[in-house]
Amino acid sequence: MARTLITGMSGVGKSTLLVELARRGHKIIDTDYDGWEDPHRLWDEPRMTALLETEPDVFVSGTVQNQETFYDRFDHVVLLSAPVDVLLMRVTTRTNNPYGRTAGEQAEIRRYVVEVEPLLRSGASVELDAEQPVTELADLLEQLTSHVG
Repeated sequence: MARTLITGMSGVGKSTLLVELARRGHKIIDTDYDGWEDPHRLWDEPRMTALLETEPDVFVSGTVQNQETFYDRFDHVVLLSAPVDVLLMRVTTRTNNPYGRTAGEQAEIRRYVVEVEPLLRSGASVELDAEQPVTELADLLEQLTSHVG
């Protein structure tokens, strides 16, 4: 059993990976939805604290400025990464999230890859290539989390 954070840039496939993990029977939380973020796009700290105190086996997905506050409560912090051209192609073709379709949002993603992704990398315990098939990524996460105990 493990608490695992899946993080990375927009378009890297966090939500798609969560869907696969849920299909396999895992508890998942996508913090982009259902009120996990406050109006400043930070995690609701009391709510996240309560989750991590009560759920010994959960995959949490998100990328927010205050996520580092919780790193010590996760068994794994997994960074999904992909080249920026892959991210931009994915955000312009996905149907579950409108973010990334405008030129301004795409410029923001490019900037975040340069400015934010290195910070995520420095806090990650594992980095996975998000260009792998989602089923293979889910297999890797299941292997990783089965070694925590």
